[in-house]
Amino acid sequence: MITGNLFIITAASGAGKTSLIKALLAEDAHLRLSVSHTTRSPRPGEVNGVDYHFVDDAAFLQMLGEASFLESAEVHGARYGTSQAAVDAPLQAGYDVILEIDWQGAAQVRRIYPRAISIFVLPPSIETLEQRLNSRGQDSQETISRRVAAARAEMRHVGEFDYVTINNYFDVALQDIRAIVRSQRLLSAVQLQRYAGLIQDLT
Repeated sequence: MITGNLFIITAASGAGKTSLIKALLAEDAHLRLSVSHTTRSPRPGEVNGVDYHFVDDAAFLQMLGEASFLESAEVHGARYGTSQAAVDAPLQAGYDVILEIDWQGAAQVRRIYPRAISIFVLPPSIETLEQRLNSRGQDSQETISRRVAAARAEMRHVGEFDYVTINNYFDVALQDIRAIVRSQRLLSAVQLQRYAGLIQDLT
């Protein structure tokens, strides 16, 4: 049985990973996004169960106590966690799964899934990152300054990831990630299993 690939996509807030992931999902029916749980409030336009599972502290801590999370972390004062069942089910069904998580969560996942493929998305500059955060119009200047400082700390972990792309031009970054996904699907170990009958006939 062929199981899917697990892709971890990480970036500092404002680097554009959410937009890149949405574009990937829109064009590739074989990809699934694992929707994380969080205790933070929904941002304008976010939908419960689509962008995140929005829960209160009590519900999150109950899931944590039941060891339901593959990974969890506290970021900007809110809790985030990835349900292990929500990852395992599509993987076992043969789908490729994307985790949109921070570097702490990525480290936790790699300990459990050492074959996970990790991708870090960087902004072209700190100034661009700050501009993107400002353009959202959702946070105060104090909050944005705090996010930029947190982004610098997070980007220091870029060397822990398998692949790195710079999101200077959206289409180029999307093409980079698309190429990574495609290359994993073409690995000989996967193809030899997927096309065992054909290869037997050919050889």
